[in-house]
Amino acid sequence: MKSERRAALLFLAPALVLLTVFFFAPVVAGFALSLTDFDLYTIGDPHNIRLVGFDNYRELIGSSIFWTSFVNTMYFALVGGPLTVAVSLAAALLINAKAARFKALFRTVYFAPVVTTLVAVSIVFKYIYHPRFGMLNRALDTLGLPQPDWLGNPKLAMLAIIILAVWKGFGYTMIIFVAGLQQIPEELYEAARLDGAGAWKQFRHVTLPLLAPTFLFVGIVVAIGQLQIFAEPYVMTRGGPLNKTVTMVMLMYEQGFKFWKMGYAAAVAFVLFLVIGAATLVQLKMQEKR
Repeated sequence: MKSERRAALLFLAPALVLLTVFFFAPVVAGFALSLTDFDLYTIGDPHNIRLVGFDNYRELIGSSIFWTSFVNTMYFALVGGPLTVAVSLAAALLINAKAARFKALFRTVYFAPVVTTLVAVSIVFKYIYHPRFGMLNRALDTLGLPQPDWLGNPKLAMLAIIILAVWKGFGYTMIIFVAGLQQIPEELYEAARLDGAGAWKQFRHVTLPLLAPTFLFVGIVVAIGQLQIFAEPYVMTRGGPLNKTVTMVMLMYEQGFKFWKMGYAAAVAFVLFLVIGAATLVQLKMQEKR
């Protein structure tokens, strides 16, 4: 038994070292930084750093812009996350269908946005959403429909960014769903058809239950990505209009690298870390109940 334990520790050691150096240590360091007033003056002279305890968190809780960014981030995650999962599952079902042709081509086309540069895509979509010269409003004008200011309207700006994020990211989760669908035995569908189950009942009683582990993984990955939204609103709206697209990561970036309030920014980062951890635990608990 001792030799087996040594062998297990030997094999686990590289992974444990990497996790400690690149995950646990940065988390502890970030939390420690959030308890200080680390700023531009401290960078020049480390002796200027002061321990302020939980003052950064108290300031955070009393800040209206923090709660605005929190609400915006949750809105983006709660709307964009399920929408991304739904679109990727629909695309995976279409690609995995027996009657589907040119499967490799469509997989490539759907996955292509994932490997494109996020900043470049955000700039392109910014011009697509242009109220006067954008392709989207030109198409709506041709159809005789109203042409809104997508990024200038406080009610539409976040929705426009969600559409971009879904288009950009659904290809990755689609591939995961395709892998999950291919693991479902065909005999189960044949048995369901013999029992008189139609396409909807096969999907509901065979496909969805057997995709539960895939849904769990996809849900956690998508939630983590959605809660860390930054590049799209930063490039397209800079947090406007009326702070309707300011996110927690954007607030953290501005406080840390624009105002050099590193301790305050670290507090925002640690709160976001707790939110992501809570979202992951909720999904794990929901999966256990199912």
